[in-house]
Amino acid sequence: MESRYNPADIEKKWQQQWLDHGLDKTPATPGQKKFYALSMFPYPSGNLHMGHVRNYTITDVIARLRRMQGYNVLHPMGWDAFGLPAENAAIDRGIPPAKWTYQNIGQMREQLQELGLSYDWDREVATCSPDYYRWTQWIFLQFYEAGLAYQREAAVNWDPIDQTVLANEQVDSEGKSWRSGAKVERKLLRQWFLKITDYADQLLADLEQLTGWPERVKTMQANWIGKSTGAHVVFTTEDGDDIKIYTTRPDTLWGASFMVLSPEHPLVEKLTTADQADAIKAYQAMAAGMSEMDRTAENREKTGVWTGSYAINPVNDQTIPIWIADYVLMDYGTGAIMAVPAHDQRDFEFARKFDLPIQVVVQPPDPDGGEALDGTTMETAFPGEGVMVNSGPLDGIPAGKGAGQSVPAAIKWLEDHEKGEGTVNYRLRDWLISRQRYWGVPIPMIYCDECGTVPVPADQLPVELPVDVEFSARGGSPLAKMSDWVNCKCPECGADAKRETDTMDTFIDSSWYFLRYTDAQNEALPFAKDKADEWLAVDQYVGGIEHAILHLLYSRFFTKVLRDRNLVSINEPFQRLLTQGMVQAITYKSPTTGKYIAPEDVGDLNDPKDPTTGDPLQAFYEKMSKSKYNGVEPRVVLGKYGADTARMFILFKAPPEKDLEWDDADVEGQFRFLNRVWLLVTSFTDTQGSKSLVTNIDQSSLSKADKDLRRAIHTAIKDISEDVEEGYQFNTAVSELMKLSNALKDANPKDSDVYAEGVQSLVLLLAPFAPHIAEELWHQLGFSASVHRQNWPAFDPAALVADEITLVIQIKGKTRGTILVPASASKDELEQYARDSDIAKKHLAGKEIKKVIVVPGKLVNFVAI
Repeated sequence: MESRYNPADIEKKWQQQWLDHGLDKTPATPGQKKFYALSMFPYPSGNLHMGHVRNYTITDVIARLRRMQGYNVLHPMGWDAFGLPAENAAIDRGIPPAKWTYQNIGQMREQLQELGLSYDWDREVATCSPDYYRWTQWIFLQFYEAGLAYQREAAVNWDPIDQTVLANEQVDSEGKSWRSGAKVERKLLRQWFLKITDYADQLLADLEQLTGWPERVKTMQANWIGKSTGAHVVFTTEDGDDIKIYTTRPDTLWGASFMVLSPEHPLVEKLTTADQADAIKAYQAMAAGMSEMDRTAENREKTGVWTGSYAINPVNDQTIPIWIADYVLMDYGTGAIMAVPAHDQRDFEFARKFDLPIQVVVQPPDPDGGEALDGTTMETAFPGEGVMVNSGPLDGIPAGKGAGQSVPAAIKWLEDHEKGEGTVNYRLRDWLISRQRYWGVPIPMIYCDECGTVPVPADQLPVELPVDVEFSARGGSPLAKMSDWVNCKCPECGADAKRETDTMDTFIDSSWYFLRYTDAQNEALPFAKDKADEWLAVDQYVGGIEHAILHLLYSRFFTKVLRDRNLVSINEPFQRLLTQGMVQAITYKSPTTGKYIAPEDVGDLNDPKDPTTGDPLQAFYEKMSKSKYNGVEPRVVLGKYGADTARMFILFKAPPEKDLEWDDADVEGQFRFLNRVWLLVTSFTDTQGSKSLVTNIDQSSLSKADKDLRRAIHTAIKDISEDVEEGYQFNTAVSELMKLSNALKDANPKDSDVYAEGVQSLVLLLAPFAPHIAEELWHQLGFSASVHRQNWPAFDPAALVADEITLVIQIKGKTRGTILVPASASKDELEQYARDSDIAKKHLAGKEIKKVIVVPGKLVNFVAI
């Protein structure tokens, strides 16, 4: 028997035995309650970081707990394996993306196994594997058949030197290419979209079903979808062209004094007069080099150019100039707006800069100083409520969107006069999925001169990525240069045709992976409907708040589409969502240079100074990052303390949804605690040997010491069970484990059945949190079956009942002492026990008791003079 706790030996031993015995394989027990526990799968960068460790530890505790509670548990892991870093590795290091990715997967799988995570590795998926992306392509074709996948022109980031499309993350803060340094341009390309806007209403309305999601995440999704009510209105140019706009304030149409189009709007060229052509072209070139964020920044000075043309305001027939400006985006709304400068600050600033008229159409109900607003003297826009003026049929109506107010009145007027129509609009845009890169899922479409756009037949999937690809940073997608791959035959007519060379956005891969886990070995379908229905929805999903919008929204969208294709029965994919906090560490930064300093270069950490300048450094907690030199390598911690200590620290340090501040001293503290547990259990087995599982203790026959100990044991079982059920408060659960350990350490005698029950319960309760040491100690207690296949302990209500209580004795409200009294004592009996106590006799000697206040179960207060 081991005399000391040696995590390195026992963790490797049990990890191998669990693997050999298939302990974590998903059971097939029909009729048994199920639990699907899932962590967001990682990108295989090659190394785990502490954020990964925290995420996966939280989910693993939940999975292990549910198994002990009698659930069939599905707890899988896989790899979100397509993406730009692999392609960059091919360019920078000459390593094929597949080789680089699979090497990283192997390395990270080994690291995950070192943590003792209870994954069913038989269900492992990698999104870059042809046997996975075959089904990604199949699902794309489901969208295409449903009319939810289509092509149109859209703007991309274009590097004019390397002649290639750039992802947003490849464009620096100055709008330049990260590789060539060229000023990035915006260029229109024909690209593939998924029609997520068709599901906007459902995605918004069904947020109410997600009672197990954080309100913060639901609010973020609702804001991203951005539902608004308003009206579509058509302005007509002097040449008779229609310009459609959407506005949430159609009541302010009478105050529209100019129009603004996106520089990319298709009518700009036609509207531009000869004398404005040069200025318009120069402005379009300037806008093309800016990011969307820069163009829409609120604090930017407004810029724009007049086209030379005019439009007719449909509500009053006034002629208003048509401008272009970069703050209007072509892919948001209609790419054109009406400008009401008196009541919109952005329009106000634009009008003031270019000396355009400002017409007030909403007056405050009680103008400051008794004077009405005047467009010629206003210093800022007035967006508030008031009364409509200068608005023809709306004059005198209260401004607002409610019943009897100006917005519904304006919509009715527009519809009655066939000038516009009320409508619902969404901030959400259709999902652009085309990527002009190699390392992604090829879009399974073929272009034929005779047949047009033709889907690849399902029996010809997957369209595999070619292997012998030459990578460079120039000249567009490597796929487009692979003539043998691009050139193919039309599946409909057999004529020469060409493949689509774009690959899919990697968010596609992660929008359905949770479905594949339910039937990961299926070679005929992405998943069988009955298997998906058996396991879904995911009971507990765990991941970072950074995925609150895109990944989670796209997964909800995919689920609803697949439901409508009769492939799944569920309406929402994730029943409960836990967004774990970040892992932070102490960080040192120079306030003078803004540079981060590695802790090993600081010297005296109690008085941190810049090693170069000697200036004082700022010290604060910040998210772990290589660039901030504050990261802690998981393998270093595992090598020194073991996986169980790392898990216990992560669970103990902070509630899972809060940020965690790394502290080496607290890691050491958890290591000492596990050593105490080891000593406690091995001391018991050394003196008592192995015992069968203690059950059915007769509470009435116990000594006072055993009753007190048994109360501590079952209080721990009750409190820990509540902690892990109600909000996953693992930090307080670990605290309760420590209390139980201390109670057992202080207990006397240590040879009773109650003490044995306590030791066994401690190991069982510890099992989900520190699985290796719990397994080792369980076997040392004499049990042959795994601790992780035991039933989760249930508390005995009788054990929680105290025979005695502590009664506080007060004199005139001041506590003078306490005594032990029977818990069943009546109010009168409590008073008598208090009167008879030495405490009362001492403090009431020579005094007259005027009043006695008894609070049953708590105190007796004597009012005496």
